[in-house]
Amino acid sequence: MASATKIIQRLRNLLSGQDLQAKLQLRYGEIAKRTQTPPKLPVGPSHKFANNYYHTRDGRREAVPPTIIMSSQKALAAGSEAPGKAKCPVLPGTKPKELPLSTDQPYL
Repeated sequence: MASATKIIQRLRNLLSGQDLQAKLQLRYGEIAKRTQTPPKLPVGPSHKFANNYYHTRDGRREAVPPTIIMSSQKALAAGSEAPGKAKCPVLPGTKPKELPLSTDQPYL
């Protein structure tokens, strides 16, 4: 806009209904003042300077694993074994055959 000629600037201001050149200058109403009022924060658990360490305020450190109140699984009595024998895992396809070791090469 600054590179436009005076005729173009006046024509643009006339068609837009406002002075577009004024927007190029600093708008002091939109800039924050240098002296700010102190914030009005509510008093909380972290408002004191003494004995206010981060590890005491960290919510992640206060998290614990959930406590199990009731389980749908039956618990084993102390000293008893699980019923049944251990099952082999089910593998897809046929069982692979054992490959013999080579007898023409010495063991390393």
